[in-house]
Amino acid sequence: MEVNTNLSEKAQRDFILVQRANNGDQKAYAELLGRYRDAIYYMLLKMVNNASDAEDLTIEAFGKAFKNIQQYAPNYAFSTWLFKIATNNCIDFIRKRKANHVSLDQNDDEHEKASIDIQAPVMDPEETMINEQKVKMMRSVVDKLKPRYRKLIELRYFNELSYEEIAEELELPIGTVKAQLFRARELLANILKTVNGKM
Repeated sequence: MEVNTNLSEKAQRDFILVQRANNGDQKAYAELLGRYRDAIYYMLLKMVNNASDAEDLTIEAFGKAFKNIQQYAPNYAFSTWLFKIATNNCIDFIRKRKANHVSLDQNDDEHEKASIDIQAPVMDPEETMINEQKVKMMRSVVDKLKPRYRKLIELRYFNELSYEEIAEELELPIGTVKAQLFRARELLANILKTVNGKM
């Protein structure tokens, strides 16, 4: 896949990183994360007005982007694609949150229109193998966490449980789950920085 020469220099550098990431280069993933993590976080913070939710949504956005990175096409900048994923994921989150508080007679059409899911394509064996390598890489980083934090991350991001389900599973108050997950995410980010620094 060739770089689109209409892209800015920054977007062309991003595309090279995406190609390296597609080939399993962990440093490329870390660099893409480092470039856009803060910008994505602050955009989401404005949308949800809650630091913990914004942090969660930031990790989910990168998770979706990295999981589906083979879908990215260089017709437009990687940052545009990433911000679209983050925005759509956040809109979906807000819609689901509102759905838990709407009255039965409220028209839900607008919420339905707001939800845009990213459909994962049917992957061929090579893509499946690359995807499995990405998951293994993330798991190897998570394995460096202390057991209680590791369990929280696994339940939240690998098993995709809600805060309520995690609280029930671990028999902890929901506030404790949120606080410990926030700390676990900080530790995970620090480990990723360390891994990046060693490469």
